[in-house]
Amino acid sequence: MSTQISTSPPPAVTDERSSLLRLYLGRGVLAVAWALVFLGAHEDVDALAVTLLVVYPVIDAVSSLIDYRAVPDGSERRVTAFNGVLSVLAAIAIGIAGAGGVAPVLHVFGAWAVISGAAQLIVGLRRRGAELGGQWPTLISGGLSFIVGISYNIQAAGDDPSLDVLSVYAAGGGVWFILQALMMGWKSRQLRTRAL
Repeated sequence: MSTQISTSPPPAVTDERSSLLRLYLGRGVLAVAWALVFLGAHEDVDALAVTLLVVYPVIDAVSSLIDYRAVPDGSERRVTAFNGVLSVLAAIAIGIAGAGGVAPVLHVFGAWAVISGAAQLIVGLRRRGAELGGQWPTLISGGLSFIVGISYNIQAAGDDPSLDVLSVYAAGGGVWFILQALMMGWKSRQLRTRAL
């Protein structure tokens, strides 16, 4: 009598992967949509522009809450919670900075990008297992966020700061999230095929 060893991942991993796939895809699509709307709405730092600027970290905070509820207890969950709280604080700070114009907004957004990029790198490193798609897009996105955030603070201190870069930032981040979702979906299909 032969015993067949199942190669399918445990149900908890499958549930986490499915939840993260939906989260990454939704987060990516929202980021790209935000970038397209913001592209035509930030000529002046008016009420509409400030509202959109506040909405972006709020989207990140909600995503972090969904992520927090989907992952098991542990250090990864604590980093996710930290990122959610950070995004709420960033939304408040950006709303206040909006009254000061482009440079203060760019400073706050840049600082948030640096810290949240570092948090994203940590989470990506902890999720690097094959079951969750390797997380390379997440790692690259987090690293770029960190570097770009520094450049935003340098630009904000210069003579001609511009919010144009934020549309590029959001669109780029959205593409990386979508790519991560696609990689996870591909990995899911591979694992299901092997389990048959």
